[in-house]
Amino acid sequence: MIVIVDERELVTEGYNSLFDREGVACAGFAPGEFGEWVTSAADTDLKSVRAFLIGDCREGAISPRQIRDRTGAPVIALSEQHSLENTLRLFESGVDDVIRKPVHIREILARITAIRRRAHEDVSYTEIGAMRIFMDGRDPEIDGQPLPLPRRERRILEYLASNRGRRVTKTQVFNAIYGIFDEEVEENVVESHISKLRKKLREKLGQDPIDSKRFLGYRLVF
Repeated sequence: MIVIVDERELVTEGYNSLFDREGVACAGFAPGEFGEWVTSAADTDLKSVRAFLIGDCREGAISPRQIRDRTGAPVIALSEQHSLENTLRLFESGVDDVIRKPVHIREILARITAIRRRAHEDVSYTEIGAMRIFMDGRDPEIDGQPLPLPRRERRILEYLASNRGRRVTKTQVFNAIYGIFDEEVEENVVESHISKLRKKLREKLGQDPIDSKRFLGYRLVF
């Protein structure tokens, strides 16, 4: 999930729509609401956040260092002021990157992946048995051949791969794919997505690589 903070509701709604087209959940906050949320949110909720995007906010309203006290997710400033002084000020505040607007949503996602890779939180792909699972939106490969997947199924597979060796609950998968604030989608939709994903993987691999235990969740095995 991507969290964006901006004083303009129209901006946060616009990014929400754009990220949704890429199959990435997004939650928007006004600066005041965000400060209260980031200090009180549960650790499991913060682990669902892939990156924080800071847009137009009153100076001093958002502290990147406050965010970093709770999570290691990248903090990126979206800047409409194309000046060296403003860029330096943003970096001095503690952000990981400054992106000048306008910018394509895929560039933002690519920058997030690059920052996380440098921080050793993400790699460009994970190999599990015959599967190569990419973390940048590309379809996975099995024995070198692409396996086209709908975006939600692809994101679930990426999330399971990024938590390789750990079991994740249905709630954690849902939060990562749909966002922690999406009340219009039932959490049980995860079971449907995973069922379809397992069938496709089983057909290609000859076995089921997703281990599931009731009440405990899912993990990738091979």
